[in-house]
Amino acid sequence: MATPTTKADTQTFLQHHRQEIERAAQTIAPYTRRTPTLTTDLDPDLLLKPECFQVTGSFKTRGAFNAILTLKNQQTNPKGVIAVSSGNHAQALALAAKTAGIPALVLIPEDANPQKVAATKAYGAEVRQAGITFANREERLAEAIEETGYMLVHPFDNWDIIHGAGTAALELLTDNGLRPKTIVTPCGGGGLLTGTALAAKSTNARIRVYGVEPEVADDAARTYASGSLQTLPTSPETLADGVRTTHIGEKNFEVIVERRLVDGIVTVSEEEIRQATKTAWTRLKLALEPTGALPLAAYLAGKIPAGDPDEPTALILSGGNANLAVIADLLQQ
Repeated sequence: MATPTTKADTQTFLQHHRQEIERAAQTIAPYTRRTPTLTTDLDPDLLLKPECFQVTGSFKTRGAFNAILTLKNQQTNPKGVIAVSSGNHAQALALAAKTAGIPALVLIPEDANPQKVAATKAYGAEVRQAGITFANREERLAEAIEETGYMLVHPFDNWDIIHGAGTAALELLTDNGLRPKTIVTPCGGGGLLTGTALAAKSTNARIRVYGVEPEVADDAARTYASGSLQTLPTSPETLADGVRTTHIGEKNFEVIVERRLVDGIVTVSEEEIRQATKTAWTRLKLALEPTGALPLAAYLAGKIPAGDPDEPTALILSGGNANLAVIADLLQQ
């Protein structure tokens, strides 16, 4: 079960991480975009933070640059960095490492989105896929670390990654005087949700923060409800390929569950994900991948608890690196 924490302890915790998120914002500013906060005719009180406009097409660039540049400052000549990823973290890490002049190796499962794989290679990383699956990738990662001596940059269970991810919410909360009272993000391993919660709750404890995951990948929802870490037996088969993790990380667990800095985690069906992705492309004119459309799916399905009237709800739409074959099929349906 979650360990109780005092209010004073949590305030100190939040203050520290707020400083780190602000530091991350300064660190990554020359290399990333301040993505816009958009309004929509879907709802006058709805705000959208489209990270599909971010460098490499997803929020992952924020954390990757923060982690790589922090490492570069700490170690003059790092031997190299390594990670496992289904694609978005891979692309972000590849670009950040190339920018910093550090070799990067990424292990990507064989059945990953081919567009994400091609982009990762184009950004300069070495990619290994042969024989790698979601089930064995951690084992193969350990072997590759021993072989290369490269440093692991975990895609979500890493404070530098979390602080970088939190800069999206920091922008949202300081953009044009807008003050959303509810912020919603996708949840896979929990990096974006964790960073968002730290940025939001350190701004105003009354801001509500929710995560969204597919019904077939509900480990975070069950973890939140039970107070203990829940792990899926296998990588889930979902249209939202960016959240095919089997459990959240330890650091993410501390923020989401132990300190209860997240107000809830909701789940959406595969059909709701499909409809939200179609709405993004056809109504909002945003080229989202299904993972990036998870908050929209929860909003359209009425699964985000309503706040007071005239209180804005903001959706952080995490990325747009879609499998084009999947999108083409979805739009034809």
